[in-house]
Amino acid sequence: MNAMESLVRYGYLVIFGAVFAEQIGLPFPSEPFLLAGGGLAGSGRLSLVVAIGLAAIASLIGDTVWYWLGRTRGPRVMTWLCRMSLEPDSCVRKTEEAFVRNGARSLLLAKFVPGLNTMAPPLAGIIGMRLGRFLLFDTLGALLYLGSFILLGFIFSDQIEQVAVRIANLGFWALLIVVGALAAYIVWKYIQRRRFIHSLRIARISPEELKRKIDSGEEVVVVDLRGSLDFEADSRTIPSAIRLAPDRIEEEHGQIPRDREIVLFCT
Repeated sequence: MNAMESLVRYGYLVIFGAVFAEQIGLPFPSEPFLLAGGGLAGSGRLSLVVAIGLAAIASLIGDTVWYWLGRTRGPRVMTWLCRMSLEPDSCVRKTEEAFVRNGARSLLLAKFVPGLNTMAPPLAGIIGMRLGRFLLFDTLGALLYLGSFILLGFIFSDQIEQVAVRIANLGFWALLIVVGALAAYIVWKYIQRRRFIHSLRIARISPEELKRKIDSGEEVVVVDLRGSLDFEADSRTIPSAIRLAPDRIEEEHGQIPRDREIVLFCT
């Protein structure tokens, strides 16, 4: 049985599994499978409505799990997700900025933005968004994003089928190329991540070292740079720390004394 026959036979299950795997945070792109499913729907071998519905259900299940983890575990979930993320330097910041600007409406376009796709559901739980409101906007966002790819495959079903036939003719080599390309992408992102973490360690101070400095009377200026949503979730801070929102640094950096050692901390 070749790849196309397998997709025809297990098409709905493949679409469901691909979307669910991506939504729970695995580095697994679902878009090629959505396009292929749309192509099969265009040739009459799958139902367009069922394909879109199953993809949306898979997305909603994964997102709801993350929502409840955010609701019950709080900011620790975001910390854990960023440790898994291939782009940890911006994953939370982009998500928070989107939620601060647009609230629940950010869920409508979250899946179109790399990083925000996985981070948005737990953040919605952390900030206490009502479950009904979350499900409404998340479902609409899933239908908009997933439906776009499936409809695109539906429209270009003839071209997609031609590509699928050529891939099937390549057999094992096609699988090897796809796996190799995915592995190369993950390795490259991992290298970028290690470089970023290394740059952080160069100028990093541990909480214990900072406490010793403060206890010994050293003149240290501590600046709390957590985003507004992180601060609302946990307003505890280091005594005497200067609270400075990241988006206000240019306007308010004058609050930071320049004649002492400066220690910054964020999420």
